[in-house]
Amino acid sequence: MADFATLDELKARLHWTLDSDEERIATAALEDASDLARHYARREWPDPTKAPRLVRTLVLKACRRHMTNPDGYTQSRAGDESLAWSDEAAEDAGSVEFTAEERNLLAALGGKQTGFTSVAVSAWNSVQRPVAVGLVPVAQPTPDAKPFPYYADPEEPW
Repeated sequence: MADFATLDELKARLHWTLDSDEERIATAALEDASDLARHYARREWPDPTKAPRLVRTLVLKACRRHMTNPDGYTQSRAGDESLAWSDEAAEDAGSVEFTAEERNLLAALGGKQTGFTSVAVSAWNSVQRPVAVGLVPVAQPTPDAKPFPYYADPEEPW
């Protein structure tokens, strides 16, 4: 699948001219970020031009962060040669990644929000029995048992 942004668009957002090795890394970063954008949006968008423009912007932001700080440092000191990574990134430090806010934006752009939903649940091999309108079936039917009247139907209120 095509990437959401081009190498030239990424170059325009960087403060330096890329050499051939950095261009190779940037191209891979664009591919990774585009794949992650599709994952977090839970949507394919086979034609990137039909995706919302904000998807391209988020991909470019993630790639720019990666190119500016490829090792994922969160702290650096010159005097004692001290470097630090965030515990949040763990082994993914230095890889292309979206922030939590960007992941939420991608989910919203994809139209697939997380949240609650209701799901019908039934027992395996259960059979739905038709019930007359306004009547509730009896829990333990006997041969002479009749449905219990429940009169909640708007057509036949009482």
